[in-house]
Amino acid sequence: MSDKAILEYDGKRYEFPVIKDSENELAIDIKSLRSSTGMITIDPGFKNTGSCESAITFLDGEKGMLRYRGYAIEELAEKADFLEVAYLLIFGELPNKEQLNTFHEDIKAESQVDEEMKKILDGFPKSAHPMGVLSSLTSALIAFNPTSVNISSEKDMYHSIVKILGKFPVLVAWTMRKKKGLPLDYGDDNLGYVENLHKMMFKKPSKEYKCNKIIIDALDKLLILHADHEQNCSTSAVRITGSSHAGLFVSLSAGISALWGPLHGGANQAVIEMLEGIQKDGGDTHKYMAKAKDKNDEFRLMGFGHRVYKNFDPRARIIKKAADEVLEDLGIVDPILDIAKRLEKVALEDPYFVERNLYPNVDFYSGIIYRALGIPREMFTVMFAMGRLPGWIAQWREMRLNHEPIGRPRQVYIGETYRPFKPLEER
Repeated sequence: MSDKAILEYDGKRYEFPVIKDSENELAIDIKSLRSSTGMITIDPGFKNTGSCESAITFLDGEKGMLRYRGYAIEELAEKADFLEVAYLLIFGELPNKEQLNTFHEDIKAESQVDEEMKKILDGFPKSAHPMGVLSSLTSALIAFNPTSVNISSEKDMYHSIVKILGKFPVLVAWTMRKKKGLPLDYGDDNLGYVENLHKMMFKKPSKEYKCNKIIIDALDKLLILHADHEQNCSTSAVRITGSSHAGLFVSLSAGISALWGPLHGGANQAVIEMLEGIQKDGGDTHKYMAKAKDKNDEFRLMGFGHRVYKNFDPRARIIKKAADEVLEDLGIVDPILDIAKRLEKVALEDPYFVERNLYPNVDFYSGIIYRALGIPREMFTVMFAMGRLPGWIAQWREMRLNHEPIGRPRQVYIGETYRPFKPLEER
């Protein structure tokens, strides 16, 4: 096989290197395309464009495969906890016991949020969308931590990482408690990372917090499954923002804003909204499955299939089991969740959906779990951001340590050519 790709145009021939990655996938290196040919490529959505070289996450949509730093997502979800996975993504290796304990202790030491942050939170109306609140609070952290990260200092970089890992769960919990009208709560250093998040979100002022292992395990798995997903929209936003040498906190804020969109992180919220719409219309799932099959119908089945995975979403297999366990343990009677189970059954058995690989994806099951736990649907994407945090940190860190150039996409201009200016009285 040639290690060159040949481009022929207008009687001229150009050669470009072909790169093979760790998984034997090929890429054409076109860094010199414009300087050697005067041309650029056009690739809306960058579906065929590699923006960077990365050693963090590998996914194969055709095979339904997802790995963090070489480890299969199935093994990590079964055998590791979220903090172990966060360490793996950020630093490249699974921690030993001493490293993990130190990591957790350092995070807990940075978990206090300046009291003046509460004034910023108070400025939002209760009706504000939690994602807007979270993005603003994350960005506001810069005001209380104004010095930029010295990427040449491993100690400085590490301190910034544990600082945001410590404070972000507090912001997530405060965002939900603001939405629900509950007093703000701080964590408990005696609890694990995910347990502490759950406690800060749900503890009632007059009641003792009790840990439910099934719920914590489900949350732990959900956060792990969302921790990174290659160069998606929000991750690309973090990297391209950071490429200007913007700080970690503001780069994360950009990622949160990108995640907010219904085509990205908002998909699990859209699942519940779809289920509520079906319920209001009588709850006839057969009717809506027929509508989903009709290409002329505007109805779209949310939470089924995936734009990257052309097979089964590997994360969905893992979280389906957790969803079943949570629903059984809580014994919830909810017509919305009943509709979800009926849709799931049809999608897993109907030849139309099976042949097209339109299986329930991770957004479908995560929405079900979050609803069962009593998390408001506007908070679903905030929980997604909580899970994606270590992936964003890892991607930002890798980009800065690799000294990547500032992101600057080109364009194909389709506007007017030169027009002479006409004075106002001549127009």
